[in-house]
Amino acid sequence: MGKLDEIVKDLPPDLQKEVEDFAQFLAAKHQHRSRRKPTFGWAGALKDWRDKYTSVELQHKASDWMAGED
Repeated sequence: MGKLDEIVKDLPPDLQKEVEDFAQFLAAKHQHRSRRKPTFGWAGALKDWRDKYTSVELQHKASDWMAGED
């Protein structure tokens, strides 16, 4: 951090404030990302297809759907 401290110290006060704001933004973004828990909103989305396809076939079908193929 020594190098960063020296660089910031050499900046004018308005740019030091900008660096501080950006550092706070990055810290908040990192905290938000680390706290996010996985959601399983997709669970059961393909249940209507389970009698027609095996799980492997459904994986391939889902890949095709995501790629825009039918």
